[in-house]
Amino acid sequence: MSERLLQKYPDELRPEAFPTTFCPGCGHVVLMTTVFDAFRQEGLRLRDVVFVSGIGCASWIPSPHFKADTLHTTHGRAIAFATGVKYANPDLKVMVISGDGDLASIGGNHLIHAARRDVPMIVICANNFIYGMTGGQVASTTPLGHITATTPIGNEERPFDLCKLVQAAGARFVARWYVGHRKELMHTIARSLEHDGFAFIEVISICPTAHERRNKKHGMGISKDMFLTIEQAEKASADQLQGKIVCGQFAGD
Repeated sequence: MSERLLQKYPDELRPEAFPTTFCPGCGHVVLMTTVFDAFRQEGLRLRDVVFVSGIGCASWIPSPHFKADTLHTTHGRAIAFATGVKYANPDLKVMVISGDGDLASIGGNHLIHAARRDVPMIVICANNFIYGMTGGQVASTTPLGHITATTPIGNEERPFDLCKLVQAAGARFVARWYVGHRKELMHTIARSLEHDGFAFIEVISICPTAHERRNKKHGMGISKDMFLTIEQAEKASADQLQGKIVCGQFAGD
């Protein structure tokens, strides 16, 4: 896989980052290459942007893989560091790529206040419903009933709907896609690069190691039939919406 990726993205990937640390089947690889394709669509180079990440599996997407300026920060503080970068040099375009545990749990306060302040940055949250790197603990995004290392009989706490959260806080560009919606995700990332304020994109990713192995045997693994577009959801009944995740662009041009 690494040879194919390096051949396809020679200007984007650092050869020294391989072999990659991602587990086989990890959705973060799809997200990474979709970012590359969105930049190509917009005629941008990675080195035109500063990438910031926190701690976790998704934080490895920009660092060490990207041939660009990357800032790998402390856990939960990616948006705080990114805000400092943007206000120190307003001419820079800043993109945060990190996970749900980093951005929404440990860093949740930074997330809502960056949305409230409309800080000009793009935040891509790779949501795999779990703390993947640290052992598979329950997260603020873990769906009800899902099994984790710390909820062996199923999560009993309601998860955040991250798109509703940031939109309520004031974000003007908000979207959600599954990594299986690669074309739609690419176009949304491309549009976010043209947005002049705070943009938030939630990407439902796959964690085959920490999440899927615990939940698939109970029928709670991630599959494409779990997702509905906004248009499909508007026509669906309450029963048809049960257990579904709505995808699309909820705010923004």
